[in-house]
Amino acid sequence: MSIRHYLQFKDFSAAEYGYLLRRAAFIKAKFKAVEKYQPFADPDRTLAMIFEKASTRTRVSFEAGMYQMGGSVVHLTTGDSQLGRAEPIEDSARVISRMVDIVMIRTFGQDKLEKFAQFSRVPVINGLTNEFHPCQILADLFTLTEYRPAPSGDPLDAVRGKVVAWVGDGNNMANTWLQAAELLGFTVHVSTPSGYEVDAKLAGISNPACYKVFKDPKEACQGADLVTTDVWTSMGYEAENEVRRAAFKQWCVDEAMMAVAQPDALFMHCLPAHRGEEVTAEVIDGPQSVVWDEAENRMHVQKALMEYLLLGHLA
Repeated sequence: MSIRHYLQFKDFSAAEYGYLLRRAAFIKAKFKAVEKYQPFADPDRTLAMIFEKASTRTRVSFEAGMYQMGGSVVHLTTGDSQLGRAEPIEDSARVISRMVDIVMIRTFGQDKLEKFAQFSRVPVINGLTNEFHPCQILADLFTLTEYRPAPSGDPLDAVRGKVVAWVGDGNNMANTWLQAAELLGFTVHVSTPSGYEVDAKLAGISNPACYKVFKDPKEACQGADLVTTDVWTSMGYEAENEVRRAAFKQWCVDEAMMAVAQPDALFMHCLPAHRGEEVTAEVIDGPQSVVWDEAENRMHVQKALMEYLLLGHLA
């Protein structure tokens, strides 16, 4: 099988996402039943995790998932490797990819991730960049299919035609939601403060009908099946924190916004969350919030993703 990378959401087809969502459900069912499932045990497969940005959920979900699948993990940061000592990224890729079976990178610029993949002999996964966060959107979509399954049983039918309201910063999450909408046939209602708009050109969107822009965040939530947001200040933009707090103060997801969404609308957040800023405590801790299942599902979809990149289509 030729090497496949997962650098942004549009790297896979809709059919591949249908497969991944079904495999994630299968793998999660094994986990919940405490049934051993270790396709990476023989031969032992090793994941290298490279972090240039701090992480909680990404590290735990990938590391625990790889161990549960029977594999091994090597954890690297810029502080304990040559990555922080000006070694060319292509040299690091050539060396690391000769010693492991798959690599996950959480870094700043998408260009660094793509250069590493260009010189890697093994699959590379985007664990987060400034531009995209595909593993998180995959987990969010899987969570949506769990809570709102389609009568047909097809996970893609559970997603197709839905409306997702994105309230807040036009960041890596927003870019990735647009890619997912165009590929899988749903619509994103985007509402951001002026100056923080989503960049459809960066996201590579060719069908402008997959998203609509709203000045009023409450209008963006009208009729939505899912309302979602993120912190106002993403990692790497801390110097803008006070300016962003002032700009974003009307973009806090509250009960009034949820009230105009569909009666059974879900609320999601990739975490960590700041109650009272991008979301109220009443919403994130309320009955429509599924953020804890959403967080857990990072592990299950990433296990399915690693299985697919290493072993191909199994069932």
